Amino acid sequence: MRRPEANVSVPSPLPRLVVAGLSGGSGKTIVSLGLLLAAQRRGLPVRAFKKGPDYIDAAWLGWATGGPVHNLDTFLMGFENVVASFTSNAVRGGFNLIEGNRGLYDGFDAKGTHSTAELAKALRAPVVLVLDATKVTRTSAAMVLGCQRLDPGVNIVGVILNHVSGQRHEQLLREAIEVTCGIPVLGAIPGISRDSLLSERHLGLVVPEEYPGAESLRGSLESLFEGRLDFERLWKFSCLAPDVDAAEKTGPDLPDGKGLKVGYLRDSAFTFYYPENLDHLRAAGAELLPISALSATSLPEDIDALYMGGGFPETHGEALSANKPFLASLWRAVEGGLPVYAECGGLMLLARAIVWQGRKHRMAGILPFEVEVCTQPQGHGYTELSVDAPNPLFPQGLILRGHEFHYSRILAGPDLPNTACAVRRGVGCYRGRDGVIVRNLWASYTHLHALATPDWARGLLNAARRFASQKTAVVGAVREPPLRPPDF
Repeated sequence: MRRPEANVSVPSPLPRLVVAGLSGGSGKTIVSLGLLLAAQRRGLPVRAFKKGPDYIDAAWLGWATGGPVHNLDTFLMGFENVVASFTSNAVRGGFNLIEGNRGLYDGFDAKGTHSTAELAKALRAPVVLVLDATKVTRTSAAMVLGCQRLDPGVNIVGVILNHVSGQRHEQLLREAIEVTCGIPVLGAIPGISRDSLLSERHLGLVVPEEYPGAESLRGSLESLFEGRLDFERLWKFSCLAPDVDAAEKTGPDLPDGKGLKVGYLRDSAFTFYYPENLDHLRAAGAELLPISALSATSLPEDIDALYMGGGFPETHGEALSANKPFLASLWRAVEGGLPVYAECGGLMLLARAIVWQGRKHRMAGILPFEVEVCTQPQGHGYTELSVDAPNPLFPQGLILRGHEFHYSRILAGPDLPNTACAVRRGVGCYRGRDGVIVRNLWASYTHLHALATPDWARGLLNAARRFASQKTAVVGAVREPPLRPPDF
């Protein structure tokens, strides 16, 4: 289709739009997907970003765009790093969409620190509000007006209505909002259950890798939004965004990673990786090797470190447990001193077993405890850790800022391993601690972002270099008491 005209005298070199809501569950992700697909149908290059540390919404945005999605989190990364990340990754002259999280003004505290609104101001980006119109008419105008007046510095340019029950309902909403608030209604989406499009489970949406019929979903979304969005006006507003000062993006001071091979688990069970984390390892010169814990029979023998991200090992418990050759290979690698960094789902794979929905699945048995997946979150939110004990990755005294979101908990026994961090904010693993240490392995519930923690890539690469230089000495000679081998 013909590319829409911006119809502005000096279009922004980085057209951008923040999609925000009045609360979580208002429909931001569905609307964001619809906007990205609409932009692509009109021949526009697109790029998507996700506010906050979320992996799953970002995965769906990546599904829609076919490219990487960068998280923008001012608490973890700081405002300068967020602006630098956006300006360096946004597509020039194309449609750049930033999906917010929770409500527009919901942030770190009662003042809304680190909210979507603060991100929008930092990026000088116009905001479109997604409003759940279920069983409401003129009160919708009061909600929009409240958002406008709470902080006039937030540039709210329009509203997209969600869950509209019919033509009369839409007319009442449009008139109330446009007359009272002075901004246009730019779309009206009928009442449709999100589950009929994107199904949910304990951590949120099902990830694209596990979603059946993802390609048919594309057509369903296009049909849902066809004729119901004023995309031309939305595009115009995005092009009217003022210039944003492009903060200089400086990479971390990384050690030389040339010649190092870093494996990372990548399959439908393990999908939670920030692009910057992998990018920093590549930027140092390391070769990254994706490994499937579901189908590989062993770890590559020549890797110098292993990165085990988060995901949903519990939904793949039977398949992971059945892959005994891979679990045995993982156990031997840790016993041999391979540096391993594991987050959340990676920690669960290293445990003796995962207990979920009344079933127990044997795992690698490297960590001497079982992990139980509960029906309610066991840890959710930002974390702050103080490194206070020896470990293979981080210097003592370092403060780590991260994020945790897990329904699982460690079933503590009498012989829990040592940990490296005191939890100053968050839940962690057990006893107010996080960062379980076994040999050269670090396992935690905290997810770290490379832009927030430059020491992450530096620590993993240094550990990999030490291991690479000592391989011949390590093989066949374990200097610590041997791990108790699991019965594979």
